[in-house]
Amino acid sequence: MNEPEVKKEDWERNLLENLALAALREQRRTRTWGIFFKMLTFLYLFLLLFFALGWIEDGKVRISEKHSALIDLRGVIVADGNSSADKINASLQSAFRDKNTKGVILRINSPGGSPVQAGYINDEIRRLRVKYPDIPLYVVVGDICASGGYYVAAAADRIFVDKASLVGSIGVLMDGFGFTGTLEKLGVERRLLTAGENKGFLDPFTPLDPTQKAHATSLLREIHEQFIQVVKLGRGERLKNTPEIFSGIVWTGQKSIDLGLADEMGNAEYVAREIIEAETLVDFTPHEGLSDLFTKRFSQIILGILSENVWTFR
Repeated sequence: MNEPEVKKEDWERNLLENLALAALREQRRTRTWGIFFKMLTFLYLFLLLFFALGWIEDGKVRISEKHSALIDLRGVIVADGNSSADKINASLQSAFRDKNTKGVILRINSPGGSPVQAGYINDEIRRLRVKYPDIPLYVVVGDICASGGYYVAAAADRIFVDKASLVGSIGVLMDGFGFTGTLEKLGVERRLLTAGENKGFLDPFTPLDPTQKAHATSLLREIHEQFIQVVKLGRGERLKNTPEIFSGIVWTGQKSIDLGLADEMGNAEYVAREIIEAETLVDFTPHEGLSDLFTKRFSQIILGILSENVWTFR
């Protein structure tokens, strides 16, 4: 008679314990979510405070003390790359606009690229130097600052190099291939239809036309002269009167100082500490995500395959 009553009591006790445990778990869950949402609210208010005090600008955290702004220009200067004029100029504008920037360091490690993109950056540097006369801009050269890279550097107040840096290559080139006769040997017929006698300009599968060659050479000379004038404007009396400077050859960092293409030795830390006198470096370099980087690199490969002739500062 007593055994069923005992089992019933055990069942009731277990049920009460389970209900109590479930209630306790629900309380813990509610408390956890409450803490989470409180932290989100605190973070939101914290960010609002940062914006209000000017510590965050353009999506980047800024420090409240005077600093040297650092921008890296790396690789080939092309419209769809990390060192495009759009990206570098946006970083330059942000760096100059920051109220705590005491000086800007543009660190260049580039073999060159598009004369148009390099020209855009050069023009923007000159504009910003006029708009913000109290903020100097210095270029620090890494392994190489050649052609389009030097076109950009020429706009700086001063250029710093390492003794082994490669500097110069003030010239323009147009490269391609000639496959005259190749298709015939392969039994392939070339069918090029144009409207305009020069629409097939420098077609690689037809013999080089003397008139088209002369026109291409004229284009290169014109762009080269533009490059020379930009360098002369930027470097002024510091340039030595040596015709070889504009021959397209590169020089070591030490020799570039002797020729007036650069000013002195020094890296970014040295310039921030000794020249700008604001040792703290704040990075304003534009950065890309991995997916964007892969997409653009793939696009560059495809465009490179499709392109037959381009002129570049290299």
